[in-house]
Amino acid sequence: MTSSITLQRLDGAQALAEVDALADVLIDCVEGGASVSFMLPLTRERATTFWRKVAESVARGERVLLVARTRDGEAGNQGKIVGTVQLILDLPENQPHRADVAKMLVHRDARRQGVAQALMAAIDDVARAERRHVLVLDTVTGGDAERLYQRSGWQRAGDVPKFALMPDGEFCATTFYYKHL
Repeated sequence: MTSSITLQRLDGAQALAEVDALADVLIDCVEGGASVSFMLPLTRERATTFWRKVAESVARGERVLLVARTRDGEAGNQGKIVGTVQLILDLPENQPHRADVAKMLVHRDARRQGVAQALMAAIDDVARAERRHVLVLDTVTGGDAERLYQRSGWQRAGDVPKFALMPDGEFCATTFYYKHL
């Protein structure tokens, strides 16, 4: 249930402080078979290096990083990060109205609880606040995420066969989606 999570937009320093927690989510997703740019085995070093680069990009204002956390009853405890999504703002100068949605990740333990749906609704709000009204994303053709994106109002633009590899090295097709806000 989405009532059991909170969403947070991280600044660069906050993202850097959460590199290990973000790496946990990324490693879990890749080990679960998600084609999100990484191959097996995904080492902690590669995962943390990726998230440090993301934190630096957030600090430069090139992207937005949202996280979903479990609610924790302890005062002062922010809860465990169980999901994340990014909005890439650093695009060519002829596309100031557009952004790319990337790395929508939810830990396997937190799936089917509304985390992804909450993150996608929040990224729409962030895009509006950033004055971006055309969003683009890609996902594995036929994967579980396609249903989420279609329910969230995304329009299928088309498929590219053999666009990427699954973490185990098998080819996969990619479907591109867009959304006008």
